[in-house]
Amino acid sequence: MEGAATGDRAAAVPARMTTVSRHYFGGGASKSDHDLRVDIIENIEEDYGMFVWPCSIILAEYVWQQRSRFTGCKVVELGAGTSLPGLVAAKVGADVTLTDIAHNTEVLNNIRKICALNNASCIVSGLTWGDWDEPIFDLHPNIILGADVLYDSANFDDLFATVTFLLEKSPGAVFITAYHNRRYQGAISYLFQLEGVWQAIFLINQPDSSVYAVGTI
Repeated sequence: MEGAATGDRAAAVPARMTTVSRHYFGGGASKSDHDLRVDIIENIEEDYGMFVWPCSIILAEYVWQQRSRFTGCKVVELGAGTSLPGLVAAKVGADVTLTDIAHNTEVLNNIRKICALNNASCIVSGLTWGDWDEPIFDLHPNIILGADVLYDSANFDDLFATVTFLLEKSPGAVFITAYHNRRYQGAISYLFQLEGVWQAIFLINQPDSSVYAVGTI
Protein backbone atom coordinates (compact mmCIF):
# COMPACT_ATOMS: atom_id res chain seq x y z
CA MET A 1 0.00 0.00 0.00
CA GLU A 2 1.42 3.35 -1.04
CA GLY A 3 2.78 5.41 1.83
CA ALA A 4 2.74 2.53 4.33
CA ALA A 5 5.68 2.09 6.70
CA THR A 6 8.03 -0.70 5.75
CA GLY A 7 8.42 -2.01 9.32
CA ASP A 8 12.13 -2.66 8.71
CA ARG A 9 13.46 0.66 9.96
CA ALA A 10 14.90 0.46 13.45
CA ALA A 11 13.43 2.84 15.97
CA ALA A 12 15.71 5.71 16.82
CA VAL A 13 17.44 5.22 20.16
CA PRO A 14 17.63 8.49 22.09
CA ALA A 15 21.07 9.53 23.22
CA ARG A 16 21.71 9.03 26.91
CA MET A 17 21.85 12.18 28.96
CA THR A 18 25.36 12.11 30.37
CA THR A 19 26.75 15.01 32.34
CA VAL A 20 29.68 15.75 34.62
CA SER A 21 28.97 17.23 38.04
CA ARG A 22 31.68 18.93 40.09
CA HIS A 23 31.86 18.63 43.86
CA TYR A 24 33.99 20.98 45.97
CA PHE A 25 35.35 20.39 49.45
CA GLY A 26 37.09 22.77 51.82
CA GLY A 27 38.20 26.32 51.21
CA GLY A 28 35.93 29.35 51.04
CA ALA A 29 32.51 29.95 49.58
CA SER A 30 33.90 30.52 46.09
CA LYS A 31 34.38 27.53 43.79
CA SER A 32 37.77 28.98 42.86
CA ASP A 33 38.84 28.82 46.51
CA HIS A 34 38.63 25.14 47.45
CA ASP A 35 40.93 22.42 48.70
CA LEU A 36 39.53 19.47 46.74
CA ARG A 37 37.40 18.92 43.65
CA VAL A 38 35.88 15.65 42.47
CA ASP A 39 34.23 15.31 39.05
CA ILE A 40 31.49 12.72 38.63
CA ILE A 41 30.12 11.31 35.36
CA GLU A 42 26.36 10.96 35.74
CA ASN A 43 23.61 9.51 33.56
CA ILE A 44 20.28 10.84 34.78
CA GLU A 45 18.30 8.24 32.81
CA GLU A 46 19.83 5.27 34.62
CA ASP A 47 18.59 3.65 37.82
CA TYR A 48 20.36 3.99 41.15
CA GLY A 49 24.04 3.70 40.32
CA MET A 50 24.59 6.35 37.66
CA PHE A 51 23.88 9.60 39.46
CA VAL A 52 24.86 11.22 42.74
CA TRP A 53 22.37 10.68 45.56
CA PRO A 54 22.09 13.25 48.39
CA CYS A 55 23.42 10.74 50.93
CA SER A 56 26.54 10.32 48.82
CA ILE A 57 27.23 14.04 49.13
CA ILE A 58 26.67 13.93 52.91
CA LEU A 59 28.98 10.95 53.36
CA ALA A 60 31.62 12.48 51.10
CA GLU A 61 31.55 15.66 53.19
CA TYR A 62 31.94 13.53 56.33
CA VAL A 63 35.00 11.84 54.81
CA TRP A 64 36.46 15.25 54.02
CA GLN A 65 35.80 16.61 57.51
CA GLN A 66 37.35 13.46 59.04
CA ARG A 67 40.12 13.16 56.43
CA SER A 68 42.91 12.65 58.96
CA ARG A 69 41.15 9.46 60.00
CA PHE A 70 41.08 8.14 56.43
CA THR A 71 44.65 8.93 55.42
CA GLY A 72 46.62 5.70 55.10
CA CYS A 73 43.57 3.48 55.73
CA LYS A 74 42.22 0.68 53.58
CA VAL A 75 38.72 1.72 52.55
CA VAL A 76 36.00 -0.30 50.80
CA GLU A 77 32.88 1.41 49.46
CA LEU A 78 29.87 -0.88 49.06
CA GLY A 79 27.24 -0.10 46.43
CA ALA A 80 29.53 2.67 45.29
CA GLY A 81 27.51 3.85 42.28
CA THR A 82 29.17 7.12 41.29
CA SER A 83 31.64 6.64 44.17
CA LEU A 84 31.86 10.20 45.50
CA PRO A 85 32.68 9.23 49.15
CA GLY A 86 35.28 6.68 48.07
CA LEU A 87 36.92 9.13 45.69
CA VAL A 88 37.20 11.75 48.42
CA ALA A 89 38.81 9.08 50.61
CA ALA A 90 41.27 8.28 47.82
CA LYS A 91 42.08 11.97 47.35
CA VAL A 92 42.97 12.35 51.04
CA GLY A 93 45.34 9.38 50.97
CA ALA A 94 43.30 6.23 51.56
CA ASP A 95 43.84 2.93 49.73
CA VAL A 96 40.36 2.56 48.21
CA THR A 97 38.41 -0.32 46.65
CA LEU A 98 35.13 0.71 44.99
CA THR A 99 32.52 -2.03 44.62
CA ASP A 100 29.08 -2.45 43.11
CA ILE A 101 26.86 -5.29 41.90
CA ALA A 102 29.07 -7.76 40.05
CA HIS A 103 26.82 -8.17 37.00
CA ASN A 104 26.25 -4.42 36.54
CA THR A 105 29.12 -3.85 34.14
CA GLU A 106 27.78 -0.47 33.03
CA VAL A 107 28.03 0.95 36.55
CA LEU A 108 31.44 -0.64 37.13
CA ASN A 109 32.76 0.75 33.84
CA ASN A 110 31.41 4.17 34.74
CA ILE A 111 33.27 4.00 38.06
CA ARG A 112 36.49 3.25 36.16
CA LYS A 113 35.90 6.26 33.92
CA ILE A 114 35.27 8.46 36.96
CA CYS A 115 38.50 7.26 38.57
CA ALA A 116 40.43 8.06 35.39
CA LEU A 117 38.78 11.49 35.18
CA ASN A 118 39.95 12.27 38.71
CA ASN A 119 43.39 10.64 38.39
CA ALA A 120 42.41 8.38 41.30
CA SER A 121 44.20 5.04 41.69
CA CYS A 122 41.31 2.98 43.06
CA ILE A 123 40.58 -0.71 42.65
CA VAL A 124 37.16 -1.27 41.04
CA SER A 125 35.59 -4.64 41.79
CA GLY A 126 32.24 -6.36 41.36
CA LEU A 127 30.81 -7.36 44.73
CA THR A 128 27.21 -8.48 45.14
CA TRP A 129 25.91 -8.41 48.71
CA GLY A 130 25.33 -11.88 50.10
CA ASP A 131 27.48 -13.58 47.45
CA TRP A 132 30.64 -15.22 48.75
CA ASP A 133 32.79 -14.91 45.65
CA GLU A 134 36.56 -14.56 45.56
CA PRO A 135 36.74 -10.72 45.63
CA ILE A 136 35.23 -10.43 49.11
CA PHE A 137 37.88 -12.73 50.62
CA ASP A 138 40.64 -10.41 49.39
CA LEU A 139 39.25 -7.39 51.25
CA HIS A 140 40.67 -6.37 54.63
CA PRO A 141 39.32 -2.86 55.16
CA ASN A 142 39.84 -0.52 58.08
CA ILE A 143 36.77 1.46 57.00
CA ILE A 144 33.69 0.36 55.04
CA LEU A 145 31.60 3.10 53.44
CA GLY A 146 28.01 2.89 52.21
CA ALA A 147 25.95 5.84 50.93
CA ASP A 148 22.18 5.17 50.94
CA VAL A 149 22.75 1.43 50.80
CA LEU A 150 19.69 0.96 53.03
CA TYR A 151 17.26 2.09 50.34
CA ASP A 152 15.48 -1.27 49.88
CA SER A 153 14.49 -3.46 52.81
CA ALA A 154 14.63 -6.53 50.52
CA ASN A 155 18.42 -6.14 50.50
CA PHE A 156 18.91 -5.71 54.25
CA ASP A 157 19.83 -9.33 55.01
CA ASP A 158 22.42 -9.57 52.23
CA LEU A 159 23.91 -6.17 53.05
CA PHE A 160 24.21 -6.87 56.76
CA ALA A 161 25.66 -10.33 56.09
CA THR A 162 28.31 -8.77 53.85
CA VAL A 163 29.17 -5.99 56.31
CA THR A 164 29.29 -8.44 59.23
CA PHE A 165 31.65 -10.72 57.29
CA LEU A 166 34.00 -7.83 56.49
CA LEU A 167 33.97 -6.52 60.06
CA GLU A 168 34.63 -9.94 61.57
CA LYS A 169 37.60 -10.64 59.27
CA SER A 170 39.04 -7.16 59.93
CA PRO A 171 39.10 -6.59 63.72
CA GLY A 172 38.83 -2.92 64.57
CA ALA A 173 37.17 -2.05 61.26
CA VAL A 174 34.18 0.28 61.13
CA PHE A 175 31.17 0.60 58.81
CA ILE A 176 30.05 4.19 58.15
CA THR A 177 26.79 4.75 56.29
CA ALA A 178 24.60 7.69 55.36
CA TYR A 179 20.97 6.83 54.80
CA HIS A 180 17.74 8.63 53.97
CA ASN A 181 15.04 8.46 56.63
CA ARG A 182 12.43 6.38 54.86
CA ARG A 183 9.40 4.58 56.24
CA TYR A 184 11.47 1.68 57.60
CA GLN A 185 13.81 3.73 59.77
CA GLY A 186 12.65 1.77 62.83
CA ALA A 187 13.57 -1.49 61.12
CA ILE A 188 17.06 -0.15 60.43
CA SER A 189 17.56 0.78 64.07
CA TYR A 190 16.33 -2.68 65.06
CA LEU A 191 18.83 -4.35 62.72
CA PHE A 192 21.65 -2.32 64.24
CA GLN A 193 20.62 -3.58 67.68
CA LEU A 194 20.41 -7.20 66.52
CA GLU A 195 24.03 -7.25 65.41
CA GLY A 196 25.70 -7.95 68.75
CA VAL A 197 29.22 -7.37 67.43
CA TRP A 198 28.30 -3.89 66.24
CA GLN A 199 27.81 -0.63 68.02
CA ALA A 200 25.85 2.10 66.25
CA ILE A 201 27.08 5.58 67.00
CA PHE A 202 25.15 8.62 65.81
CA LEU A 203 27.52 11.00 64.05
CA ILE A 204 25.69 13.50 61.85
CA ASN A 205 22.04 14.44 61.52
CA GLN A 206 20.60 16.24 58.51
CA PRO A 207 16.90 17.05 57.92
CA ASP A 208 16.38 13.97 55.75
CA SER A 209 19.52 11.93 56.21
CA SER A 210 21.75 10.49 58.90
CA VAL A 211 25.28 9.18 59.12
CA TYR A 212 26.02 6.28 61.44
CA ALA A 213 29.27 4.54 62.27
CA VAL A 214 29.08 0.86 63.08
CA GLY A 215 31.92 -1.06 64.68
CA THR A 216 34.72 -0.10 67.01
CA ILE A 217 35.19 3.66 67.21
